[in-house]
Amino acid sequence: MGPAGCAHVNGFKVDNWKQNLRLIYQCFVWSGTAESRKRKAKSCICHMCGAHLSRLHSCLYCVFFGCFTKKHIHEHAKTKRHNLAVDLLYGGIYCFVCQDYIYDKDMELIAKEEQRKHSCPNLERYSTWEPTKRELELLRHNPKRRKMTTNCTIGLRGLINLGNTCFMNCIVQALTHTPLLRDFFLSDRHKCEMQANSCLVCEMSQLFQEFYSGHRSPHIPFRLLHLVWTHARHLAGYEQQDAHEFLIAALDVLHRHCKGDDNGKKANNPNHCNCIIDQIFTGGLQSDVTCQVCHGVSTTIDPFWDISLDLPGSSTPFWPLSPGFDGSAVNGENHTTGATTLTDCLRRFTRPEHLGSGAKIKCSSCHSYQESTKQLTMKRLPIVACFHLKRFEHSAKLRRKITTYVSFPLELDMTPFMASSKESRMNGQYQQQVDSLNNDNKYSLFAVVNHQGTLESGHYTTFIRQHKDQWFKCDDAIITKASIKDVLDSEGYNYLYIYTYTVGMESIQTFFLITAHTAPILTEKHRIVDIFADLLTKKI
Repeated sequence: MGPAGCAHVNGFKVDNWKQNLRLIYQCFVWSGTAESRKRKAKSCICHMCGAHLSRLHSCLYCVFFGCFTKKHIHEHAKTKRHNLAVDLLYGGIYCFVCQDYIYDKDMELIAKEEQRKHSCPNLERYSTWEPTKRELELLRHNPKRRKMTTNCTIGLRGLINLGNTCFMNCIVQALTHTPLLRDFFLSDRHKCEMQANSCLVCEMSQLFQEFYSGHRSPHIPFRLLHLVWTHARHLAGYEQQDAHEFLIAALDVLHRHCKGDDNGKKANNPNHCNCIIDQIFTGGLQSDVTCQVCHGVSTTIDPFWDISLDLPGSSTPFWPLSPGFDGSAVNGENHTTGATTLTDCLRRFTRPEHLGSGAKIKCSSCHSYQESTKQLTMKRLPIVACFHLKRFEHSAKLRRKITTYVSFPLELDMTPFMASSKESRMNGQYQQQVDSLNNDNKYSLFAVVNHQGTLESGHYTTFIRQHKDQWFKCDDAIITKASIKDVLDSEGYNYLYIYTYTVGMESIQTFFLITAHTAPILTEKHRIVDIFADLLTKKI
């Protein structure tokens, strides 16, 4: 089912609204005859500056034309509280409250009828194709057609290595296949307020357009590299850099440059920012410090973009598997003898840790310094969960790469690591909590970043998920098809999982993957991104 639509349209639909809307389309939008074109040229000028161009819009409530580019129509809407206007070039209806072009079935019908009646008779008419019920039924029962659709590879494009830039290329591949981020950039949602050619978000937007243009030749990301060097100077130079460090730096710059795109909406994440980066990647990490004398708990919640996990073999003592562990599959991972899993790493990350006598804290209840324990749990999960394995160890005495193989699942359930699960265990209601939240904390793997080689000399590649069961290996300019076994057997460094909010029998992730192949020809991209925005608000 589609969205309910713009709620502000009802304020316009009174009395003779259909007749008034038809007159606007007849006289000022669709100009088929010479007389109507002459009338439009004489009358359609901005009432504030007298310009003919600058994306003129006509107010639907009164006789007023204003420039959209120069914000004159916006000033009129704000002063008169006239929320709707029509684009005089394309006929789209704009809502100044929603700050977007809207879709209304009744208005669209009137627009199409008047366009057909007033189109120039000398020009060949092209009508939009809409499938009939019979055609939809045939498509639904044609397995060969479905196979053709799932083999589509739009969005797959190699990246030229500009000299030890595989660390950048592998993260760019992961970001360009992040569903919500892709749909944000393909719908032109960014409002740039920076100087020309200096905005990393504008360059990322252009990069997404290049990836989903259908071109197959490798792309040369020289402008992106220049902007990365400009905004993250610690990554400048032609020496090899760390892919995880680049990911965090890229998210930070994008976050800073996207702050003007939130339309003033209230943030619903621990970072208190409504930019697209924080909507997708920001989660809330809860830290509970418990006094060992009075058992008082001090709780803080901090935002995070990713979780860095320790590995066995590091200088940090690794948490052993749970007592009584029988080697069975947990979270979809196959536990072989002695093998470490991503779930093991997460269990260690969220285990209670005794801070010791050298790190006493002042208890707010005891009013004195006491020993305590600290435990980290997930208070709020992000839409995209990024996990980073600490494979590179740097210390005064040791510099090395930890090559421990870590098993990771295609589907990940984060319920055991939630703060709510910890509270349920304390209250003896854990099983009931697991049953109720199990479907709400599910994630699907869509990208794996790998590092081959040593600390001094290595190479980054990425596995990305194009469809439900189709994986591809991105090795700079070379894209090859990969099997699920290739992915699961790889030496992972960064894992990106997407939240799978289930709607009926289909997951949102499946819907994202379908829209990737319709993005270049979408005529209602803004409306589709609004659907995604609505889904973001439903995330717990």
